[in-house]
Amino acid sequence: QVQLVESGGGLVQAGGSLRLSCVASGTIFSINAMGWYRQAPGKQRELVAAVARSGSTNYADSVKGRFTISRDNARNRVYLQMNSLKPEDTAVYYCNAEISYYENYVRRDISDCWGQGTQVTVSS
Repeated sequence: QVQLVESGGGLVQAGGSLRLSCVASGTIFSINAMGWYRQAPGKQRELVAAVARSGSTNYADSVKGRFTISRDNARNRVYLQMNSLKPEDTAVYYCNAEISYYENYVRRDISDCWGQGTQVTVSS
């Protein structure tokens, strides 16, 4: 099947930067929208940023001007550059994608494929 694997999380001071990466692997036919979500303790998972296959993007208001999402279609990767980090950005960040793939020569679609998450902690 397919899987998403995130990397790049860690501990950073307020005002610092981190870059998250996510790679999709498996017998992939195509990937449509890709995005990053986050979930802080006691809160619901929320969309941080998303990017269509065409490259068009959208961002949560709380991260506009600080975060940049990008993707590499040839390598099935999506990135999230996070600058000017704030303590309220602390959360587990999850990669998400809409993927078409082959299983036993049959094409299948996953509208909601998730990675395992990577922790981002911003200290004040």
